[in-house]
Amino acid sequence: MSLSTNTAKESNLALCPKCHRLNKVTDDANQQNSIRCVRCHGRFYQRKPNSLQYTLAWNTVALIAFIPANLYPIMIIYSLGIGDPSTILSGIGQFVDQGLYPIAAIIFTASIIVPLLKIVGLYLLVYRAYTGVRLRPDKHSKFYHALEFLGPWSMLDVFVVALLVAVVELGFVTSVAAGPAINYFTLTVIFTMIAANSFDPRLLWDKKELKEKNGY
Repeated sequence: MSLSTNTAKESNLALCPKCHRLNKVTDDANQQNSIRCVRCHGRFYQRKPNSLQYTLAWNTVALIAFIPANLYPIMIIYSLGIGDPSTILSGIGQFVDQGLYPIAAIIFTASIIVPLLKIVGLYLLVYRAYTGVRLRPDKHSKFYHALEFLGPWSMLDVFVVALLVAVVELGFVTSVAAGPAINYFTLTVIFTMIAANSFDPRLLWDKKELKEKNGY
């Protein structure tokens, strides 16, 4: 006895993202490209429209913003009125020189590894969802949710600078000011979060089913 393996999309069903009601997709809804929930009456889509295009666009902008975020100073330490600018990498180097290896590792992971991993990972997911090359929907879906979870932790560097600016304030002796890189780094985090939210992981499964039906 064989079990049916039809997906919700193939069965003309869609889950409302607001109230989580399972809706039947009518022919009229297909023509309008949107669905009205029978419970909350909100409109939604069976698949996010232009998901890959939006993800690619936001992710590219995030990559562009990530470059000046690492080139410009992220904070400036003033001692007796003399400013000492510090980039993300030079700040990590200072922590290493002072023997504060755990703090250096945390900052390096949150400020360099996580943003780069998310940007590269989203490019990979878009490529796999578009081409279907070496596609593993179960693995790639878990990878996507991991990227989505890790994204906000990149703001740790911004929080550290904000905390230093608020706490280290001793008049003309010592003070800390945020550098121009803080704006670009914040934009990088925001853009990657928007890019991750624009990506629809269900497209991975759609691509797999299309490949299986076409026999390649």
